[in-house]
Parts: sequence; C-alpha cells; structure tokens
Amino acid sequence: MNVDRAAVIGASRRWLGTPYRHQASVIGVGADCLGLVRGVWREVIGAEPERAPGYTPDWTDVLGEETLLDAARRHMREIPPGEAREGDVLLFRMALGAPAKHAGIVSGEDRIIHAYWGRSVCETRLVPWWRRRIAAAFQFPGVA
Repeated sequence: MNVDRAAVIGASRRWLGTPYRHQASVIGVGADCLGLVRGVWREVIGAEPERAPGYTPDWTDVLGEETLLDAARRHMREIPPGEAREGDVLLFRMALGAPAKHAGIVSGEDRIIHAYWGRSVCETRLVPWWRRRIAAAFQFPGVA
C-alpha cells in the first residue's frame, strides 16, 4: 500500500475546526489529539490496528508509562524527529521527563495540525515551545 503525503495532509485539514472532545474521534463533532491521528488513519490507511483503551486527561501522570509512544512504535515507522516531513506524526512530552502524551501531524514547514484542551483541531506554528517537547516522530504505514 502506498500512502501519499498529500492525502494525509488533506485528511488532516478536513478535521480543522472540529471541537476538542476528550477521547473522541468524530470529524466535525469532537476529537482529542489521538482522535485526530486515529481519524486520519481510518481515512488514509483503513481500519484502526487496535482499539484505543479508555484514558483520563492525566493518564500519563498517573501511570508514568509510555503508552502512546509504545503504541506508535507498534504500528508506525519511527524516524528521527529532524527528518519529519509533511504527513508525519510527532509525539510530544508536555514536561521534561514525562511520558509522551500529545500528538500532531506535520502540515508544512514549521506547522502542525493538532487538537488540544480548550481549542479545536487547529493548524499552528511549530514554535520553539513545541519543538523542545518533541519526543518522537513517525510515518504512517506505506507513506511514499
């Protein structure tokens, strides 16, 4: 299967404006950062490879495990963060030494599409604040 980067970006941009809703993954209705990645996966790849377990907003703080990072490693190809291009997925640590718990999709040079608390799915600049928090980068399966 070949997945075009432009298809990933197009699918991601269709989510813009979707309200933030914890654990949701329904375009136009609600999504969190994982729900956005899951929704783009469904559109460009097909069925999700595993069901996302229920999680609370503070799940990484409570468990202290790399649940999101481990799941990404099971289903996507990890690449050096400096090599991430349009259509690749970035995972972020919200605090130094904390597990990765935020995801976004690279949408252009220094731009990401993501959903986060109190906002909708939006496209923002990958400013130094976000860059310092990058934990890992991944490609969707079959990305050409």
